[in-house]
Amino acid sequence: MLLDTPICDFGWKAPDFTLKNPNGDMFTMSKHLGEKGLLIMFICNHCPYVKAIAARLAEDTKLLMSEGINVLAVMSNDYQVFDADSPANMLRFAEQHGFTFPYLVDENQHVGKQYGAVCTPDFFGFNAQGELQYRGRLDDARLQDDPNRVPELVNAMQLIAATGKGPKQQTASMGCSIKWR
Repeated sequence: MLLDTPICDFGWKAPDFTLKNPNGDMFTMSKHLGEKGLLIMFICNHCPYVKAIAARLAEDTKLLMSEGINVLAVMSNDYQVFDADSPANMLRFAEQHGFTFPYLVDENQHVGKQYGAVCTPDFFGFNAQGELQYRGRLDDARLQDDPNRVPELVNAMQLIAATGKGPKQQTASMGCSIKWR
């Protein structure tokens, strides 16, 4: 089912969480909330929208991370029903697309629900104080690779890093619904 994300609730405080990656390493959100902010993405392996943007996502997040903006990805789908989203497949998907950010398993779906994540991909851009400043899309290319795309997520996170505030105009992300239990 195709869904759009809600508009940005500027200033909403990010709930802290600790999740494991598929290898069992623990990651705590508050430890990644750096002085230039934090991007939290809800993604999965089987969604055609995530697959379509995976290469651009890898490229854009590498740029953000090189600029000191931290990135975490969370997979909240019920992988007992959708085996393509299993931790083993998360490792393969991340390697296949060159993801360099931590890709975390939301085993009980608690984090996805706390954040009000609705689809994959769903992007949450926070400033250094953990206040939501971006809830938009990756870019204006949608499902196509476009060399002339506007990298809206990169631009927003760079603005947040520089000023602590996100852009007032944001276009909702769209994608597949999160597969809840």
